[in-house]
Amino acid sequence: MILSPNADPQGWQHSHVFDEGNPLAERNTLWAALLTAAMMVVEIAGGWAFNSMALLADGWHMSSHALALGLSVLVYVVARRLAGSKRFAFGTWKIEVLGGYTSAILLVMVAGFMLFQSAERLLSPTAIHYDEAIAIGAVGLLVNLVCAWLLRGGHSHGHGHGHAHGHHHDHSHSGDLNLRSAYMHVVADAATSVLAIAALVGGKLWGASWLDPVMGILGAGLVAAWAWSLLREAGRVLLDAEMNAPVVAEIREVIAASPIPATLCDLHVWRVGKGKYACIVSLATQTRATPDDFKRQLRIHEELVHITVEVNPLETMAGPVPGKV
Repeated sequence: MILSPNADPQGWQHSHVFDEGNPLAERNTLWAALLTAAMMVVEIAGGWAFNSMALLADGWHMSSHALALGLSVLVYVVARRLAGSKRFAFGTWKIEVLGGYTSAILLVMVAGFMLFQSAERLLSPTAIHYDEAIAIGAVGLLVNLVCAWLLRGGHSHGHGHGHAHGHHHDHSHSGDLNLRSAYMHVVADAATSVLAIAALVGGKLWGASWLDPVMGILGAGLVAAWAWSLLREAGRVLLDAEMNAPVVAEIREVIAASPIPATLCDLHVWRVGKGKYACIVSLATQTRATPDDFKRQLRIHEELVHITVEVNPLETMAGPVPGKV
């Protein structure tokens, strides 16, 4: 009997969609994008009208955040709609990671723009309408705080959880990087708003007009640091450069403690979802064993959602092990 290509009599086939998406984050990010875009228009107009570099920088900074938040929404939509596509070997989750990486690049560009504009204003100071600028900055900060509340789940850097074998560790990469990037944009904008308000208040009370551009420079450095952190984390995922992740050591521990003596010949581990990993394990053993023997041992780690094991017979001086697996 010839089976059709889609037949699966042994139940060996399975879905390669390892991430369920994030509908709540998608909806909240959309609201945050709309609020940010509206406030962006107000701050840029106010900055030009009242001659505040800190307020103007905050407005342009917010414009990049509006774009980044819009990109985050688009990424969620595309990843969801293409989830069933056969073109993606391990699902569409990395589209979200790519969105986070792109947002981080936008943050770097914003930091550069803020630095340039602030330095220019520091060298060529102009009069500032403090009262109006402070009022608009305060409204901008309120919008930032509302958006941060909507996206509050994105700032998680990790969580601990235990396994059946008693280990307890922190998976620092288990969060939604697309949501984290959106949250980081909003928090960076809130920090810039705080600095802008502080500079404007200082300038109004003590005549320290230089505080306005200096705070802009400080804000640029802060944004650049956050952007670099996000670039590194998203870049590691996109390049599959996570062989130093805790789960790699756990795989090695399982093989070393296995009741079936085996030598680990090759190991590849990469992320396929939020806190979810795939692995390819190549082993050599003098004992009759099947891949399933080792898969059962590795499944104690629930973050391993796609396990491939290759078992090779190890020849001894007495000759090869009969019956190659």
